[in-house]
Amino acid sequence: MAVERVVSLIASATEIVCALGCGERLVGCSHECDYPAERVDGLPVCTVPKFDTEGTSYQIDQRVKAILQEALSVYRVDAALLRSLEPDVIVTQTQCEVCAVSPRDVVECLSTWTQEVARPAPRMVALEPNLIEDVWADVRRVAEALDVATAGETLVQTATDRMGAIAARASALTPKPRVACIEWIEPLMAAGNWMPQLVEMAGGISLFGVAGTHSPWMSWEALHDADPDLIVVLPCGYDIAESQRNMAALSRHSDWPTLRAVRTARVFIADGSAYFNRPGPRLVDSLEMLADILHPDTFDHGHEGVGWVGWPAD
Repeated sequence: MAVERVVSLIASATEIVCALGCGERLVGCSHECDYPAERVDGLPVCTVPKFDTEGTSYQIDQRVKAILQEALSVYRVDAALLRSLEPDVIVTQTQCEVCAVSPRDVVECLSTWTQEVARPAPRMVALEPNLIEDVWADVRRVAEALDVATAGETLVQTATDRMGAIAARASALTPKPRVACIEWIEPLMAAGNWMPQLVEMAGGISLFGVAGTHSPWMSWEALHDADPDLIVVLPCGYDIAESQRNMAALSRHSDWPTLRAVRTARVFIADGSAYFNRPGPRLVDSLEMLADILHPDTFDHGHEGVGWVGWPAD
């Protein structure tokens, strides 16, 4: 069966579909899908969060935890809309219950599909990116599901070539800064999954988080004791402006001024939502940004002011 209609329920998958040259097949997306704008603007939105997304990082954390404690999904899927779109393929994820709609949510929506829709149930592709290698495996899986396997291989090869060139150049640089990547501000969370790999490829040493495992909570004592050379704040779901609005939760802490990275003005804010927390094609841009931040005398990919800024702002 030809794949003509695709619904993506996660922002990274939407980017993958478009990077494969299949953006015109998208007939629906999630509430977080925002790139590329020319493809997603005007698409029917099939999901909505069950919590108020306005507020501080602490308030959002409390709302999400309250929902999860009740064993509920964090997001609501518009089942009627999803069925009306009659997709051939639905792309979602299994990596994180907080990041996007899960396969369980989709299965519940499709449980009566054959009774209510006079066509076969759509194929569900559930992505599970924990490492950078998993992201490229997911690209290949989406490409296979859309019957564009060759485009998938080309996309992966181009991305890995670009990343490999940066890693090779960065590997020879010294000293290698010790880096703390903060994925949530209050409470503190370090960046895991693919982030430690990106730090290493950019010529740094990741102090927190383990490659391939979920992002861990982090104590202020641990951050103080590690005393990183450099701190990159890239909260999940936050752009630069939102992170800047929440920086007071860090800077007001009594230990903050004593940290080496703060004293030497090596604290940076990056767009976590668009780049670092989104396991898709723009992880290549994320690596470029990290290389620029860690080794500014060697790298300059032109992302400053768009993908990352120094803190405090000049």
